[in-house]
Amino acid sequence: MVTRVLDEAPSLGTLYAKAAVTAFGRGGGLPEDRLARNGVTVDPAHLAAYARVCRLPLNDVLPATYPHMLTFPLQMALMSDRSFPLALPGLVHVRNRIDVVRAIGSGEPLDLEVWAENFAQHRSGAAVDLRATASVGGEEVWRSTSTYLARGAKAPEGAPEAQIEVAVGDLERVAATWRIPDDAGRRYAKVSGDVNPIHLSGLTAKAFGFKRAIAHGMWVKARVLGALAGRLPDELALDVSFRKPLLLPSTVTLSTAQAGGGWDVAVRNATSGTEHVVGTIRPL
Repeated sequence: MVTRVLDEAPSLGTLYAKAAVTAFGRGGGLPEDRLARNGVTVDPAHLAAYARVCRLPLNDVLPATYPHMLTFPLQMALMSDRSFPLALPGLVHVRNRIDVVRAIGSGEPLDLEVWAENFAQHRSGAAVDLRATASVGGEEVWRSTSTYLARGAKAPEGAPEAQIEVAVGDLERVAATWRIPDDAGRRYAKVSGDVNPIHLSGLTAKAFGFKRAIAHGMWVKARVLGALAGRLPDELALDVSFRKPLLLPSTVTLSTAQAGGGWDVAVRNATSGTEHVVGTIRPL
């Protein structure tokens, strides 16, 4: 295993273009190499823009979902490389777990590291986990697991079954109703750099089989976090499944229930009841 340290964050637009032209002919096992950046500092203006677009409170502590902004370009660089066995176009983010080991001050320099593991089989294809950590002075303060599904792909012989569902209790009480505008994907893409065409417009989304543009799953997760601001512990685990795509524009409901010392949550279409995001928030 080799850890390659990058001096700066890769350009996501460039990585998407690279992934498109190298999509065919992939295979084999997961790469063992890791990617890292050291001493990464948070831009206060970027943090403010992120908090604004996700409806999160802005203070001197990073939102639980914010370090994903910093590690995602490294994950993309790993997945767009020819050594990665699954083609990036068509990969679907189906689950994300974040553990906040301790509150992270917005001024603390972070050491970031990402790698791939757990090549698994699924009834619809193959799945893989992209792991990420953030450390301060050698102490791990944040970690995440993003599970991606490649429909129609095959995992290695004997691979385990992918675990992409998060179990929640009965969620009947509607805590909030959100009207999600058609430009939500573009506004989040401007802050996150995640310019996947499926999020930007109906025209580009249709090229990938969607009726309309769809919201970023991590934006929906951050919106849930913002809705529960002030009622969460500093150290926590946020584990969600991304189920059906949230088409833009849409009206959705947020349902919540206290459970296990934390919360069970669900974001559903306000008319059909289709579940977009379900998950749990628990003390760590």
